[in-house]
Amino acid sequence: MEVTVALIVAAGHGTRAGTGIPKQFTMIAGKAMVAHAHAALAGHPAIDRVVVVIGEGQEQALIDAVGPVEYVIGGDTRRESVANGLAAIGDTTRVLIHDAARPFVPAAVIERLIAALDHAPGAVPVLPVADTLALGGDALGDVVPRAALVRVQTPQAFTLSAIRDAHAAWDVAVEATDDAQMLRAMGKTVIPVAGDPMLDKITYPADFAAAEARAGLVSRSATGYDVHRLEAGEELWLGGVRIPHDRGLSGHSDADVALHAITDALLGTIGAGDIGTHFPPSDPQWRGAESGQFLAHAAGLVRAQGGMIDFVDLTLICEAPKIGPHRAAMRTRIAQLLALTERQVSIKATTSERLGFTGREEGIAAQAIATVRVPA
Repeated sequence: MEVTVALIVAAGHGTRAGTGIPKQFTMIAGKAMVAHAHAALAGHPAIDRVVVVIGEGQEQALIDAVGPVEYVIGGDTRRESVANGLAAIGDTTRVLIHDAARPFVPAAVIERLIAALDHAPGAVPVLPVADTLALGGDALGDVVPRAALVRVQTPQAFTLSAIRDAHAAWDVAVEATDDAQMLRAMGKTVIPVAGDPMLDKITYPADFAAAEARAGLVSRSATGYDVHRLEAGEELWLGGVRIPHDRGLSGHSDADVALHAITDALLGTIGAGDIGTHFPPSDPQWRGAESGQFLAHAAGLVRAQGGMIDFVDLTLICEAPKIGPHRAAMRTRIAQLLALTERQVSIKATTSERLGFTGREEGIAAQAIATVRVPA
């Protein structure tokens, strides 16, 4: 089975950005740059695993920005950091190497890169050069023909064996500015695919304002609601956590009302119907299914449209069991499923004052609201 891993190189100090902190942890459009990149790559269905390469001592900054994600410590140079990442990911098929200074990663570019690896061991996104190019110095020098020039972006995609060989063969006395040149130095083909202005690199202070404008995102909120009956002999799953109780929720899947409500809220933000549209209860393959896969599917659809999940708020309505002892575990699990930090997930609980079906302890209800940003 082919496996694709994304490496996010985020080990630098970003001194030219003038932010006082490493630029990969600087906020853009409400999230740290590295968090934007991680969400886009982790949310793409063709990417199986994401590993972040950080600098020594940046562990807490990464957790604060993205959450408890997989990481490896990099080296003194970008080349050494990539090499450390390649050594850490084990055996896989393909690897995408991406700079955290490019926070917005369009799904279509990822798809073009992976498709290109069917024809060559390397592929990079490129954009044509629009400006006149000339030699610099104290006085303007000769114009450089631009017709055959392109701007090279990341992520850059490679077969893992090829890029590992390229790193092993590289003269360490020379620093490489990207990985594609290392593969080309071995005489291997690197295919250019269409890049995207969204992938422009953030380097200087003025770039941050441009990135905010480039995001071009609008905020949307949508709600979700679900109810399931409590029955003896069933397991009780709430928020992706199994909770000890004398009865469980009955349904075609594991009947996790919390995850179902959040799933519907996320689907609502992109006008993608409801959970029954994507996972019909008439389909036997979803009998007893874990609801976490429904939630992950909805999050993936949001991100595939270039959207970013900002916040999820969940309210559980029941007389029993008590939600408080399980709130932290549920919050952690939901954050994991959505590739969010726990600060982006809120869980509340209330009763219906012994009124109605929840008051009679016949079932549990859940309502959720999701806030996302999507391209205008």
